[in-house]
Amino acid sequence: MEDTGLTPTRDPKTDEAGESLEARVARQLEGRTLAMVGMMGAGKSSIGRRLAARLGLPFVDADTEIEEAANATINEIFEQHGEAYFRDGERRVIQRLLDGAPKVLATGGGAFIQPETRAAIQAGAISVWLKADRDLILARVRRRSTRPLLRTGDPAAVVDRLIAERYPIYDEADIHIQSRDVAHDVVIENVLVALDDYLSRDTTEKVEG
Repeated sequence: MEDTGLTPTRDPKTDEAGESLEARVARQLEGRTLAMVGMMGAGKSSIGRRLAARLGLPFVDADTEIEEAANATINEIFEQHGEAYFRDGERRVIQRLLDGAPKVLATGGGAFIQPETRAAIQAGAISVWLKADRDLILARVRRRSTRPLLRTGDPAAVVDRLIAERYPIYDEADIHIQSRDVAHDVVIENVLVALDDYLSRDTTEKVEG
């Protein structure tokens, strides 16, 4: 796993051959999908969308795809059918997306927690965990009332519980990036540098193997 600090340890805008960081990462991906995982409010969609643009890949939000497939909002699915029904549909939609063309895929906060969905992501994509601190998550999710898991009970208590339950599982992601309240481009640079390091080591291991 690749874990970054608050700033990249280096800033490889271009290499000796003149290849940009984005171009190098895109080439080394070799057609693999990037799956953004993490808590609600961590920035998976906003960072993922901009990352996709930098890499010349399409961006897909799994929750949006689920809503379109069900012709209902996430909240409506939860209220009418329950979480187990939603998770099954989520698993099927994410598997379909992983089977398709390479992309940057933003997943819902609970997707990577489900064993079958996590296994599919680990097999079919490079997973990037946007790790956000409690206060940042709370500040962001309180701006929206569309989070089904926060509609009952105290949001702070719910977030604390979810962090305790989910962070040990998110830790299985390939790459860890600290999400924080800075310009999106700063976090995206962290992601690109971490991907470059991760993919470069992967390429070296293949050659040596």
